[in-house]
Amino acid sequence: MKAWLGLGSNLQQPAEQLKDALNRLAATNGVVILQTSSFYLTPPWGDQQQDDFINAAVQVETSLEPIRLLSELQSIEQVMGRKRNDRRWGPRLIDIDLLLYEDQTIQLDELQVPHPRMHERAFVLVPLAELDPGLEISGHGSVENCLQQIDCSDIRRQTDEKLD
Repeated sequence: MKAWLGLGSNLQQPAEQLKDALNRLAATNGVVILQTSSFYLTPPWGDQQQDDFINAAVQVETSLEPIRLLSELQSIEQVMGRKRNDRRWGPRLIDIDLLLYEDQTIQLDELQVPHPRMHERAFVLVPLAELDPGLEISGHGSVENCLQQIDCSDIRRQTDEKLD
């Protein structure tokens, strides 16, 4: 099964945090990285009183069911030192979101796919569009179509950053 992930960090050398997360993801049983977007410098969303983020998108092939994949992503975050707190949309050492899992719609307490509000967030859509602009987000149309509805002017591609 194919899945699409969003990665972000704005603490402790964010580009290095993304590279570390991608290496850990590549070493995860049942997960093969198919494509990785460039890294993008993006302003904080929600809570503006923090440093800019580095964001990327990844397409993976996985034999893991969605809940198991989510568990693996959260394990990577935990091992890397992510501390979950009450500050919504606050600074993140690493954030790995399961954005899409094939064309499935999943509504569980612990997992919603497509990821809620991803269709409104340039920091998710711009990297995804690099991988597959025609990718469909259930109920919202293609990534490319969603991008036409939002302002992406403050997203900056980091030309020298990408995991090969």
